Amino acid sequence: MTAETISAESKRQDKKTAYRGGASETVYGLGFLGALVYYIGHATTLWIGLLGLFKAILWPAVLVYEALHFFGG
Repeated sequence: MTAETISAESKRQDKKTAYRGGASETVYGLGFLGALVYYIGHATTLWIGLLGLFKAILWPAVLVYEALHFFGG
């Protein structure tokens, strides 16, 4: 192998990226799906169902706010 071939092969190799924090994303995703199923299942009209979608998206922010308020943060 020549030096040109070796440098061309090393340029083709992609850098591997390590992603972290997958557990919290999984917990949020399961919580979102659970809240979505709950709110949509109890919706009686389309507008209540859309409101349930927004509630499912925003519930973690409300939960953290209330927890910080409770613990004096």
